[in-house]
Amino acid sequence: MNKSIPSCQRFTGYKPCYSDHNCWEDGCKDNIPIGTKILIINLDAMGDVLMTTAQLPALKRKFPESTVYWVTLKLAAPLLYNNPYIYQVFKYDAESISILKEMDFDFVMNVDKSQRSCALLNSVPAKRKLGFGLNKDGKIIPVNEGAYYNYNLGMDDHLKFKVNKRTGQDYLAETFELSEFFKRDEYVYNFTDEELKFIEEYKKEIGINSDDFVVGFNTGCSNLYPNKKMTIEQHEYLISKLLEKNNYKIILLGGPEDTERNELIYSKFKGKIVNTPTNYGLRKGACFESLADVIITGDSFGMHLAIALKKYIIAWFGVSCWTEIDLYDRGVKLFQEDLFCSPCWKKVCPYNLECIQMIDLDRMIEEVEKYYKSKSELIESKK
Repeated sequence: MNKSIPSCQRFTGYKPCYSDHNCWEDGCKDNIPIGTKILIINLDAMGDVLMTTAQLPALKRKFPESTVYWVTLKLAAPLLYNNPYIYQVFKYDAESISILKEMDFDFVMNVDKSQRSCALLNSVPAKRKLGFGLNKDGKIIPVNEGAYYNYNLGMDDHLKFKVNKRTGQDYLAETFELSEFFKRDEYVYNFTDEELKFIEEYKKEIGINSDDFVVGFNTGCSNLYPNKKMTIEQHEYLISKLLEKNNYKIILLGGPEDTERNELIYSKFKGKIVNTPTNYGLRKGACFESLADVIITGDSFGMHLAIALKKYIIAWFGVSCWTEIDLYDRGVKLFQEDLFCSPCWKKVCPYNLECIQMIDLDRMIEEVEKYYKSKSELIESKK
């Protein structure tokens, strides 16, 4: 058999690319070269998956003719759908791993410092491997020089908590040897036409008009780090004060783990605010979050989603590193720089959660007012 298999993104070997054309017999009808084959491994933390999408424009600048594959957890996979930079999303399971091990890549790039991700990097054939792998003792190691700074952040608390001023996107670009191509690119997240239609219909359903100013509250966070959220009482204080000051529309946002919490908050303001559904899945959750003009949030997946949606963000930080987050000049970061124990990344606090108790709630209200005023003035100037 002398026929060559087309090296084209469209060709599957299972069915015709076009119903009236046999690519195998007659050659490609509309060739899209595969070019440089790149696999990104990013399984851990949905917020990190969104943040990693900021590397995709730089990858395309460095490798204009390329095909990007991405493997992630089933839960996070929807975040990558409808992304123009990604050819195929693999859900991390035995089937996907068996397929990936049979492919030959030019580059495999692993974001995660976890044994399962590092083992996958080791096992997938590639000309070059970047990021993190495993040594023969099962220890996580950097596999290229560009990954050393990123790796050392995990080894040196002083470097991570007190010295580092670089954003996660910046040192990940270095890890992937993209520094000269990275242009402070934004996260990449695109709604489908059906989702845009759903957003407009839901706005009508809950009575949000084009002139309304909507304040969204990401009330919770992942169960992995429960101390990355404010108390219910703090949310109630903020909402009551905002309702007093202006005719804002206020919406509660969150995932399944926030359902009970949001219902408790909503019970204090029935009929005055909107409690968006928490169990419609990631893509619908993004639709709900898109309704807000400004979002108040902790350092959570909801914050990263707000960044991806290009919202104005008032983010507070306690246990996590505020320096690593880029709001792209759309918002403010609130933190206690002089608090000796923050950041810490502890799951259990020995100091009665001072970093949460000290959140400047009145500053948050002032920042909402300031943004509302600036947006109102901009609208007036365009009339």
